[in-house]
Amino acid sequence: MTSIQPNIQKSKASFGLVQKIYWLIATSSLIAPSSAQDLALAEVTDSLLQNPPKESWLSWRGGVESWGYSELDQINRSNVDNLRLIWSWAMDDTGAGQAAPLVHEGIMFLPNPRGVIQALNAATGDLIWEYRTGLTSIAEDANPITADELGDAAMPASAYAGVGRGVQKNIAIYGDKIFAATENASIVALSVKNGELRWESRVADPALGYHYTAGPIVANGVLVTGITGCSRYKEDICFITGHSPETGEEIWRTSTVARPGEPGGETWGDLPLQFRAGGDAWVAGSYDPEANLVYWGTAQAKPWARVARGTDGDALFTNSTLALDPETGEMQWYYQHLPGETHDMDEVFENLLIDIEGRKSLFKIGKLGILWQLDRINGEYINATDLGYQNIVSLNQDTGEVRYRDGMIPRLGEQLDMCPSTSGFKSWRAMSYDPTLSMLFIPITLNCELATFGPVEQVLGGGGTGPVRRINTPHPDAGDALGEILAVSIPDGNVIWRYRSRPTVNTATLTTAGGLVFAGDFDRYFYAIDSETGEKLWQTRVNTSAQGFPISYAVDGKQYIALPAATSGASWASMLPRDLSPEIKRPRNGNSIHIFALSD
Repeated sequence: MTSIQPNIQKSKASFGLVQKIYWLIATSSLIAPSSAQDLALAEVTDSLLQNPPKESWLSWRGGVESWGYSELDQINRSNVDNLRLIWSWAMDDTGAGQAAPLVHEGIMFLPNPRGVIQALNAATGDLIWEYRTGLTSIAEDANPITADELGDAAMPASAYAGVGRGVQKNIAIYGDKIFAATENASIVALSVKNGELRWESRVADPALGYHYTAGPIVANGVLVTGITGCSRYKEDICFITGHSPETGEEIWRTSTVARPGEPGGETWGDLPLQFRAGGDAWVAGSYDPEANLVYWGTAQAKPWARVARGTDGDALFTNSTLALDPETGEMQWYYQHLPGETHDMDEVFENLLIDIEGRKSLFKIGKLGILWQLDRINGEYINATDLGYQNIVSLNQDTGEVRYRDGMIPRLGEQLDMCPSTSGFKSWRAMSYDPTLSMLFIPITLNCELATFGPVEQVLGGGGTGPVRRINTPHPDAGDALGEILAVSIPDGNVIWRYRSRPTVNTATLTTAGGLVFAGDFDRYFYAIDSETGEKLWQTRVNTSAQGFPISYAVDGKQYIALPAATSGASWASMLPRDLSPEIKRPRNGNSIHIFALSD
């Protein structure tokens, strides 16, 4: 076990002109009259997060263990063909939508792009309140607020655009507040009852490229959030922070890149701190209340190719799963899945906490399509299963060791035929778990790439991912399919069934006690699959690509299924469909959410 003492640093809590901004929000032409209502909801406690009512959806993947599973079974195999659209809601089109809604006591809290958050009646779709940061909240006839007055809400013009800037995947609910992490590297707290800004805490400087794409989780009363935007060279590195939910005060800060002279620092060779880039923590974590540990994934080192970044060491703590004490940020253990990664093969994605065969385990899968099982108490390797599509590394299943295959380490200017592409087989579209079947349902995209990596000049402000000339190709085993959902039994990792589709699968999967797996694709289809057989039982079509994190909830005894739809969304939803399935078209706007229930 390796223990790393975090760098503890307090950030200022910035409050700004709350009353003035909120008045503008309340009078904006974009707000429905119902925005004056104040919600009266029970406060969300640690106990409620850890044992959520089945009619609610209180965490980004349903519960702190991140299963993406609903215990509701009113909608099931026998009646899912009666599923009908009940209501829909148009979201903001100001950026990529990858929404993970929350539902508490019949109220849906919906993250939009660019920091917009809305509270909706989850049964009817009526707007209750809406929060908009900065200038987007101002009504046309209102007196404009200056950048100085906005304070931390205004993003500097010099801010590096960054991959994913403006995306808001998930939010958190705790006590009487909603928490979000913004594109300007701040964390905000809103009143649950009316959306009023309670506090805003600047965590990092957005002019250096820092921003958030995923929101916080709450672990034992601490707000834990991972930063991204770490690819540019600067006198700083990536991190995960813990904050007070009451005040926004920063309690701890743990680096995700090992610093020179600290444990793990030697794995970057003699690179000075300013040239140690990467380790973004851009997907939210999970929490085990019994072990009192938070589990978070980190992305690859930057630039992607070893030869471009100037190191061939392990580059800790990139491409790792970290176990942190939520009260202090101290790293209890880490497991590096791909030491010295050199192709942009992230292992940053969701961590599913599952007790199986008497072992407290953590399951995750990264871009390579290798399913990992770790002991979540001590980080020991238990098992790994290569799904058999990648051609980059060889896996020793007994030890978990991975080695690059001959000729597969990139050289500058030389074309490499690799599977998957830098998009990965797996991405932010999360897998789900059905505890009744001991099965995981994994959305993947079948693709490869002819890649030519280029050089990077080591200067402050430079760096980035490194230039890559990319030619996307279909996977040789895929036929004409780009999308696939794999049903995999655990702990053995056997594939039980495969569902394939021409378009990319473009959502997380949602699993329910009704024996169903829900997912959607680039071609606007949303469908339900029998979790035991892989047979498609129902489908419909929405206004644009299904995209985000489907959820299920109940109001007054009636079960609902919610599907976000959106545009943009990185390679799976732009480059790959354009290159490999050009005949499939979708509208270029239409961010929205669609709610389904059984017809009466």
